[in-house]
Amino acid sequence: MHDFTKTTLLIVAGLLPLINPPASALMAMGLVPNLTLQQRAEMATRVTINSTVILLTSLLIGAYVLSFFGISMAILRVGGGMIVAMAGWKLLHAADEDPNSADVSAPQHDALSLRTKAFYPITLPITVGPGSIAVAIALGTQSPCEGLSVAHVAGVMLALTILGLSIYLCMRFAGHIERLLGAVGTRVAMRLFAFVLFCIGLQIFWKGLAQLLDTVRFT
Repeated sequence: MHDFTKTTLLIVAGLLPLINPPASALMAMGLVPNLTLQQRAEMATRVTINSTVILLTSLLIGAYVLSFFGISMAILRVGGGMIVAMAGWKLLHAADEDPNSADVSAPQHDALSLRTKAFYPITLPITVGPGSIAVAIALGTQSPCEGLSVAHVAGVMLALTILGLSIYLCMRFAGHIERLLGAVGTRVAMRLFAFVLFCIGLQIFWKGLAQLLDTVRFT
């Protein structure tokens, strides 16, 4: 029971602040505005599935994948930080949508376009970015040395369920947040979150670059 509780709390506490589902949902609204209720439900489902698969893969085999391709955590942070910063910059300078044009522009999101955007950039890097992946990989390396126990696996599954549910609810009901904030408040919030996303990308990039510079200095 101790391993189960410890594993669940460690993963949720380590990843939930980085994922930040409410902020991710508002930024997703800026990238794919004017969705119908059916489209929003589909997007929420796809983003949740994508995010859960990425996090589970990172927890289980992320460190082995990086080792196989010879990719260091520093390089992961540098490359991922650039992607996150560019996504934040693009969203920061995105044109405001006219809320009165919802009925006209809603059909522009066809099934293929919505599926593509649900993975990139909404799932990766906005919802699950390099910061979350790096933390998940680090948590995965802390698995019990004697092998995975049933309690540990159950804790991982429960933690991912909690994270996935929080992502789904925020993505699915982002329209309620939009109505609560109002048109102006939503635009302000999206710009603020976009700036924060840009800064997070720069921070991840700088942390990785600093690690690379330290490596060069001591070689």
